[in-house]
Amino acid sequence: MEAPDEELMLAYQRGDAGAFDVLYGRHKGPLYRFMLRAVKNSGMTDELYQDVWMRVIESRARYEPTAKFKTWLYTIAHNRMMDHFRRHSLRVVESTEEASEMAEAVADASGAQPENLVEARADLRRLAEAIAALPPVQREAFLLHQESGMTVPEIAEATGTPVEAAKSRLRYALQKLREALSDGG
Repeated sequence: MEAPDEELMLAYQRGDAGAFDVLYGRHKGPLYRFMLRAVKNSGMTDELYQDVWMRVIESRARYEPTAKFKTWLYTIAHNRMMDHFRRHSLRVVESTEEASEMAEAVADASGAQPENLVEARADLRRLAEAIAALPPVQREAFLLHQESGMTVPEIAEATGTPVEAAKSRLRYALQKLREALSDGG
């Protein structure tokens, strides 16, 4: 049985570097994808992503498992991205063109059979465009739920919003995505 994230972080706090390696391995993909979809620039995402992990390392002595490690990690990421957006007067927006490019890259990498590739690309493009069309707070709630498997209370904690607001954001995001995908199909 695998050790929970919180136990691994406490082990890392006590000096077990291997515990950090396990935590990093568990969360690197979902966290990076979440940040890339929000930031839209791989170079800037790389920089912010490394900064998030540096903050985890720097905060290890002060870490207390008052929430799930994943929630704590995504709170750091959320705050770091919001600082970046404020500093650069940016909004969390994804263009339809970027969404289409991302969908094509996923379809190309998926190894789909040639006869299904066109349909798969179209479906992925529609999904990426529907996600891009969501208001930023709904998109963030949806991506936190999808990319990291966070629950509504964890999303609320990570984004600093009330549970009911996080629940509404996720519900509206899912409703809009269903509508967008059913309209196009």
